[in-house]
Amino acid sequence: MTTPLLLLPGMMCDARLFAPQLAAIHDRAIMVSPIAAADTTAALARIVLDAAPPRFALAGLSMGAIVAMEVMAQAPEQIAGLCLMDSNPKAEHPEVAAAREPQIQRVRDGSLRAVMRDEMRPGYLADGPNQGAILDTCMAMAETMGPVTFVRQSRALQTRADRRETLSGVKVPALILCGREDMLCPPRRHEMMHELIENSELVVVEGAGHLPTLEQPHVTTRAICHWLEKVDHQ
Repeated sequence: MTTPLLLLPGMMCDARLFAPQLAAIHDRAIMVSPIAAADTTAALARIVLDAAPPRFALAGLSMGAIVAMEVMAQAPEQIAGLCLMDSNPKAEHPEVAAAREPQIQRVRDGSLRAVMRDEMRPGYLADGPNQGAILDTCMAMAETMGPVTFVRQSRALQTRADRRETLSGVKVPALILCGREDMLCPPRRHEMMHELIENSELVVVEGAGHLPTLEQPHVTTRAICHWLEKVDHQ
C-alpha cells in the first residue's frame, strides 16, 4: 500500500512549483498544502496538520521545508517519511530578519512585483535554457499569492524556531536534496542536515539552483520516487 504524499511549496509559491512531479507520480494520493494563512511557522504547521491524512510522507522546498520541520516537531507520529529541499533548519539570522522590514514596507506600498524581481536576483537559479520560463512561473505564482501572503510569510520566517534538534530525532526515511548552485541555501547546509538525520540520503542536483523541482525535474522526481519507495517499504 502506498503512502500519501503531502507537498509544501516555498515562499510565494503554489502547486506549480511541483508541476513536473505532480505530472510524473501516479501511484499515490498527493496533496499540495498552501502555507499562506498564518504568520508563524507553528500556526502554519497546525493548519497543514488539520488537513493532512493520519499518516503521510512529507516533502517541502525552501520555506515549505521549514514548515515541514515544524510539522515534524508537532506531530512526528504522523510522518512516515521526510524530504527537505533547498532549505535551512536554523532560526533566521537577525540581520536577515531586519532586512525583511524594508521589503515588507515596499510590498505594502504596492511593489510586490519589484520586490520579487529583486529577490530572484542572478544566482537564484542556475543558468540554463529554461531559466526565463521558470522565472516567469515564479512571478506568476507570487502575483497569485499576493501581498498579504508575502507579509505573513515574511513574519513567519523572521520568528521561526531552530529545528536542528528536531532533525536529530528523525527516524523515518529522509531525503535531503538541493541544487548544486543554490546560493540561498547552499549544499554545505544540506550536508549538515544530512549529518543530523541518521541514515538520511543526500542528493545534490547538478545544474540546479534554489528550485530543482523545476530546473532539473527528472533528476529531482527520480530522487523523490526512490525516497517514497523507502517510505512504503519501511
